[in-house]
Amino acid sequence: MAAKKSWPRALVVAMLVARILAPQSKLATARGLGSATAATSLGDTLGVEAADADALYMARDWLRPRQPQSEAALAARHLAEGTLVLCDLTSTYFAGHTWPLAQFGHSRDSKKGKVQIVVGLVCNAAGCPVAVEVFPGNTADPTTLAPPLQKLRAQFHLQRLVLVGDRGRRTDARMRAELQPVTGLDWVTALRRPAIQQLVETGALDLSRLVVTALLECTAPAYPGERLIACRNPLLADERARQREALLQATERAWDAIVQATTRAKRRLTGQAAIALRVGKVRNHFKMGKYFQIELDDAHVRYVRDTQRITAEAALDGVYVLRTSVSGDTLPTETTVQAYKSLAGVERAFRSLKTVDLYVRPMGHRLAERVRAHVFLCRLAYYVAWHMRQALAPLLFDDDDKAAGEARRASVVAPAQRSPKAQRKAPAQQTDDGRPVHSFQTLLQDLATGAKNRIRFGESALETTMFTTPTPLPQRALDLLQVALNV
Repeated sequence: MAAKKSWPRALVVAMLVARILAPQSKLATARGLGSATAATSLGDTLGVEAADADALYMARDWLRPRQPQSEAALAARHLAEGTLVLCDLTSTYFAGHTWPLAQFGHSRDSKKGKVQIVVGLVCNAAGCPVAVEVFPGNTADPTTLAPPLQKLRAQFHLQRLVLVGDRGRRTDARMRAELQPVTGLDWVTALRRPAIQQLVETGALDLSRLVVTALLECTAPAYPGERLIACRNPLLADERARQREALLQATERAWDAIVQATTRAKRRLTGQAAIALRVGKVRNHFKMGKYFQIELDDAHVRYVRDTQRITAEAALDGVYVLRTSVSGDTLPTETTVQAYKSLAGVERAFRSLKTVDLYVRPMGHRLAERVRAHVFLCRLAYYVAWHMRQALAPLLFDDDDKAAGEARRASVVAPAQRSPKAQRKAPAQQTDDGRPVHSFQTLLQDLATGAKNRIRFGESALETTMFTTPTPLPQRALDLLQVALNV
């Protein structure tokens, strides 16, 4: 009975490690640990080899109520008064329809016709995950702002914060209702394209000045007491122009096919309703209808590019405008841009959780609290993996000298640069001291070659345990992780 009482904590540790080492394994979901002992000694090492599926569910039920305590401890370690806090959202879909949290909504996975949940992640400025929230799949982005804010203020006891979030979660109405009235709470976000166009039309933003400077700070009556920082990235502008022209040409080819269908000798396309239906399908597929002027009748369809609209849109290529309530003395212009760009760390966290390292789906749960526990477990696993990657960076393709890379950037608006050390690693696939460079996944596979062997001598009952001796590369990785294989 004593062993069973210790199972939840040991099982959670086992599931965490399994989630990192074998994220798609049944060991990390609902299968008994004992059935995996042929491939791993994890259950034996932690004393939970007899655990079955019911025990794993019990461990998740044990874990979920401890989420607030765990996240408060991490916040105390990684967040401080006045710190930057990164918040972002993603979604993950389900195969089925009986989950109470699973609803139809805007899919960030581009999975049409699938129910989903929405996941909100809170990280510090370095991208280290601190807290996670799970929302029903039909939750609108702006309405997800209150729960993490409540956590930060009430549970984590942080009174002075700078929230950094994307434009989807920061509507004017939500900011006026939930952010502006809160003392000590500031934010950094970005304006949507129509709001930027309005700044240009009212004269608050002079696009000609962005030709000679990459950063331009301004104010506007529509945003009293706030700073607006306009940025222009020429490389992004070129890419947007290329994408637009490619989509315009693809749309024209599709509409040319409709024009030919209305003039062919056999099976001619006729009728205004039928022609409009074909035109509408093309418009919805490429999303470029706003750039064309279209006329159609019962027998013909004619289109022409709206050059005035295209020219106006092209003027904003590569331009984005940040909006912040923080004063310039507290958060200078370049630091504000860096703060917003740090949201890329949250995007990397989502990629790791969903597709690269941990595979949050498929979820073998139907109850809402177990779904939340599953997502929380994956967030804990990513927290461990994040720290592992920091320690193992010298052996990975990751840049382990980011300061040197940052020094090579022409400006904060310019694309990030890798350090000379990282650039040498990539083509040679070797570190400076001649070790092979790995991805995080392949390095874990190398570490998995270590084995715990149980040896029995002849017919006697005498047994001993022997650990394999690591080769130099796994030993270096273990040294960086400060882990001894035989402990």
